Amino acid sequence: MEKQKRSIVFYCGSLARGGTERVIVNLAEHFHKIGYRVFIVTQFKAEAEYAISSDITRILSDLTVEENGRNRVINFLNRLKKLRRIFKALQPDMVFSCVGKNNFMALTASTFLKTKVVVSVRAEPCVEYYTKLMRFLAKTMFIFADGIVLQTKQAGEFFPRPIRRKAVILPNSLNPRFQRPRYEGEREKEIVAVGRLDENKNHAMLIRAFGKIAKDFPDYRVVIYGDGTGHRDLEKMINKLNLSDKVVLAGRTDAVEEKIYKSSLFVLTSDAEGMPNALLEAMALGLPVISTDCPCGGPRELIQDGVNGYLIPVRDEEALYERLRYCLTHMSEMGEIGRRAAEIQKRLNPEKVNKKWEAYFNRVMSDKGKRC
Repeated sequence: MEKQKRSIVFYCGSLARGGTERVIVNLAEHFHKIGYRVFIVTQFKAEAEYAISSDITRILSDLTVEENGRNRVINFLNRLKKLRRIFKALQPDMVFSCVGKNNFMALTASTFLKTKVVVSVRAEPCVEYYTKLMRFLAKTMFIFADGIVLQTKQAGEFFPRPIRRKAVILPNSLNPRFQRPRYEGEREKEIVAVGRLDENKNHAMLIRAFGKIAKDFPDYRVVIYGDGTGHRDLEKMINKLNLSDKVVLAGRTDAVEEKIYKSSLFVLTSDAEGMPNALLEAMALGLPVISTDCPCGGPRELIQDGVNGYLIPVRDEEALYERLRYCLTHMSEMGEIGRRAAEIQKRLNPEKVNKKWEAYFNRVMSDKGKRC
């Protein structure tokens, strides 16, 4: 008799185009490819999402219009019951949950089921768990998880020792589209950034810092890929600084690797990140990079300052201004910085990284212990 294939449910908010969602899709596709039964359960369907293979079953767990009532508490309990019904119907060997409240929902909905649950913190924990209640729940409920995946060592410092002992750090695999030889021709005179247009990404700092040097480097411009709630405010700032011909808000793109491949410089100005995919992808393409040294330590684990990129303090506009000026006046030196950055392709090779995830997931699923 053929042995039953193991099954995994990946549970998250949606498949919107973000770093966490990209990790979910990459993992789901990999485990599907090697023969697992794979399901993706999301609360809702976003306007613009990553595509998944037709053989991977997608299930929405949020309440329908008919199921939704006026009482928030009752709606929450009904969402929990619906998620539990989905888990019971699928009977997966493991649920892998990502981000904030989703982790609490996965742990609660699977109580007394045979399904193993692995929770994952993808951002700086104090940002992901932004209220006192959420922080308390994370520091208590996670002890009941069968596994805990963190992005960095620094993220572990948020949790009490019993949870730290239980946690593992697993890297994000590099999307195969970013595995290519570094472009060695003449580079486009563009400084690029990729990410949601919101307060945390702090693209405003890049715009202001570039504004201070724009006249000295008339051939260069800043191009920011991404969309979000901050679009209008950034547009107003660009106009106010008279940079409308120097700074472009290019919106979302399905081919970011093509858009930034020949660019001169990549900048990440976030206040907080987990392990930023946009940064590691830019490095893989061989771009010299400047990044804030933000919690929870992801950029610092990727960049050796002055060797394969540059780190600056969070929200330090003057430091960014000085580093931009230095990079643009030493472009021949940036070539070597970019070549060393591209070596990250070896470290985050998808085949190598995915084997680590396989080994960990199989270890969790094979553990005979049961959660309450």
